[in-house]
Amino acid sequence: SGGSSLAVCRYLKDYMKENEIKGSFVSGGATGYLVELLEEGYFGAILDTQSFDGAAAASVARNANHLEMSSSMYANPHNKSCVAHQLDVMILSATEIDEDYNINSLTGSTGMIMGAVGGAPDTAAGAKLTLVVAPTMRKRIPIVTDKVTNVVTPGETVDILVTERGICVNPNRKDLQEKLDEAGIKTKTIQQLKEEVEYLTGTPEKTEFTDTIVGIIEYRDGTVIDVIRQAK
Repeated sequence: SGGSSLAVCRYLKDYMKENEIKGSFVSGGATGYLVELLEEGYFGAILDTQSFDGAAAASVARNANHLEMSSSMYANPHNKSCVAHQLDVMILSATEIDEDYNINSLTGSTGMIMGAVGGAPDTAAGAKLTLVVAPTMRKRIPIVTDKVTNVVTPGETVDILVTERGICVNPNRKDLQEKLDEAGIKTKTIQQLKEEVEYLTGTPEKTEFTDTIVGIIEYRDGTVIDVIRQAK
């Protein structure tokens, strides 16, 4: 699901240049896009716990301010100064999001495991603003659903959903809604977006599951946030 969030970096440089913005550091899955932002002076450092491509790996050797860090420095919830807790903005991806803004980025609507949890729960909890970017449908399956197949990142830590058919703000963030209204940025409720997309796609049948547990999803503090059940 991460393609959409990684692609945002392609457009970030133009926005920062136009508005004369410079960031102190950038983090997450390091890619060539982030290296470009670093080397052209838009960010002071890359704090890297995983390199996603060869350009990022080569940058570690070339740039003194492309810094490797441990997972503990990145997102240990018991380390109050961890990088995840210093983020101003975090951009997440999702395979599914539900009406309570819970995020699934581990399994698809069929219940099949598609990836890994990664740092989404950590950074969403730590950042001042957590954005989810995603298309409204994949292969005619809406990503907005009444209840995600599996909860990976709880909705209480998610602030805004951005799609090609509209922007939705978590009702818990009335301050953000007010700022978007003042800026003239139109939004819609996530329920409105769900209905709009289902009008185009129809309401897909839900996958049925057995009682057999095949995976356990841990939250960042080690508690069990959900379980993955075997599809029938």
